[in-house]
Amino acid sequence: MTNEELAKIPSQQQTWPGTVDALEPRPDHGERSWTGRGRLPGRKALITGGDSGIGRAIALTFAREGADVAITHLAQEREDARQTAELVESEGRRCVLMEADLRLEDDNIRVAREARDGLDGLDILICNAAYQMTHEDVEEFPVGQIERTFATNVFSTFWLVQELADELAGGGSVIVTTSIQAYSPSEHLLDYAATKAALNNLVVNLAGQLGSRGIRVNAVAPGPIWTPLIPSTMSPDKVAGFGSDTPLGRAGQPVEVAAAYVFLASDEAAYVSGTVLGVTGGKPVF
Repeated sequence: MTNEELAKIPSQQQTWPGTVDALEPRPDHGERSWTGRGRLPGRKALITGGDSGIGRAIALTFAREGADVAITHLAQEREDARQTAELVESEGRRCVLMEADLRLEDDNIRVAREARDGLDGLDILICNAAYQMTHEDVEEFPVGQIERTFATNVFSTFWLVQELADELAGGGSVIVTTSIQAYSPSEHLLDYAATKAALNNLVVNLAGQLGSRGIRVNAVAPGPIWTPLIPSTMSPDKVAGFGSDTPLGRAGQPVEVAAAYVFLASDEAAYVSGTVLGVTGGKPVF
């Protein structure tokens, strides 16, 4: 997919949570564009929401950099997760698949333990899974949505860090997916934007608390990235031309975001903690 194609995304819609195969144009997760340079040799990472979009790109780029991964996915995302596992395993790395509902504390604890046991340890935690659904007016929000959004996006992050802090001590890394929405919120993403602002605050506090234990905590704040989340949660008129309002004039590729996670997880970022790295196509992150 070219940058010109990304600047002219056509109107389309999918049933939530969406699938990679139905996206037009098809996004780049690094399948043809990412060259590994041995930046994560022998590392072991848990990536929530690793079946598609940014999560798939993180899994693939990490594998090409020498890491084994465990990924979570929903029941509806089983096929996308299988494809991600094939990509990782084609690089000679391990991929542990875990179906989970991250709104539930018990599922988060189970995922943390299964990932640790399946990979014989963990060095990196990527809290990437998120829920969003757009509504134009506050009265349109259905019963239970705000609880679902906060539980998936914020509570899960807290529970996973709480469960894995001892495992990550002595050199581990936590990377949280926040969003440009934390800085420039869209009215139709009212609850989602609020969770991303909360995560920015959580990252700063966790970095301060866990630094003495040798754990770095950072965040990546993507802008408009072309993933199944977009046509499965937004109206077709908002999908058309998605990302064309950025200074770079297009949506971003998932692999372009994954590059930030590779950097933050690597030894190159050994003195980076408590920061939010924006990958926004030129939209300001401050």
